Amino acid sequence: EDVHMNIEKRLTELIGDLGKKIHIGRSRNDQVVTDVRLFTRENLKEILSLLKEVKKEIIKKAKEYIDLPFPGYTHLQLAQPVLFSHYLLAYYFMFDRDESRIKDTLKRVNISPLGSAALAGTTVNIDREFTKEALGFDNITLNSMDAVSDRDFLIETIFDLALIMMHISRLSEDLIIYSSYEFNLIDLPDSLCTGSSIMPQKKNPDALELARGKCSRLYADLVGILTLLKGLPLTYNRDLQEDKIFLFDAIDTTKITLKIIKEVIKNLKVNKKRAYELSKANYALATDIAEFLSKEGIPFRDAHNIVGKFVRFAIDAQKDLDELSYKDLRGFLGKYKDTLEKKYSLEYLEKIYKDLVNPLKAINRRNVVGGTALNQVKKVIEILEKNNLEG
Repeated sequence: EDVHMNIEKRLTELIGDLGKKIHIGRSRNDQVVTDVRLFTRENLKEILSLLKEVKKEIIKKAKEYIDLPFPGYTHLQLAQPVLFSHYLLAYYFMFDRDESRIKDTLKRVNISPLGSAALAGTTVNIDREFTKEALGFDNITLNSMDAVSDRDFLIETIFDLALIMMHISRLSEDLIIYSSYEFNLIDLPDSLCTGSSIMPQKKNPDALELARGKCSRLYADLVGILTLLKGLPLTYNRDLQEDKIFLFDAIDTTKITLKIIKEVIKNLKVNKKRAYELSKANYALATDIAEFLSKEGIPFRDAHNIVGKFVRFAIDAQKDLDELSYKDLRGFLGKYKDTLEKKYSLEYLEKIYKDLVNPLKAINRRNVVGGTALNQVKKVIEILEKNNLEG
């Protein structure tokens, strides 16, 4: 909190008595918040750079596994097949929003309070525009009382960082689950895992667990600074010395965790065989059958009920959908069977059925903007790479 005195002392050592004049027209109150703004600005720029690096690694990994089917989950229950590249790009967009938020926060960080003095301004004829330009600020504050007591920009900063950490925590949770023996979808780099002190076979995802755990520190920092500020009267109070604890911890934790998650993404490997197997497991393609029937004029609710009964039949028979055929399905169509079979031959309906329960074909049928179809994912990557070059 008394960094201003350290600056004056060092400046005097470097340039002599001229350094002792730095405090004229200034107070601890405006000097400290100026320093905090400068510190926050520079660290947010570094975090922006780290976010860009993480996003680049996501695109590289998405391209590496561009056409790999992967199980998609809702309620942590296998739901529908997607492309692994599509799954991973979901996190790209989370981090992209984080980047956008920080850029917006920087607009409110990069404002100079210098010249507000203790709380009322100064009688000294200073040039606030000059110091603004010299220190690289975009604007100057227009109310001295607000300027020396404002820490909204720190709350915004810590909130932005907490949101980054929340996204990292979600990704970490996914990868911890997917790398488990039961899922066996992801192989994590040995360098970011540890063994057990007693069980020689163990490979524990320590780096991801720590990343997930450190998210709670950011939440604590955010609640801490909100609580610190909630009861402060205008203007400056020494309580504000405590804001650095939350800020420094939030910045340090976010930076190191972004570096770790970048390495995880860069070095992880996907078990292609297992990913394909799970992408069609648990009757994940049942919706495709229901939607086909619906497109053929069967009311969707009826189609939903038909396929639900068909899935129950498959469960009882202990067979996956690709082990069955249209011949099995037709027994559940009821009054709609004749309508379908007048329009298509049985041979053609068998072909349609096989296409419906093929995970790659199912994926490519989701050919809408933002969907998981391969050509849509390729278009998205092309757009993102172009934006990254321009940005």
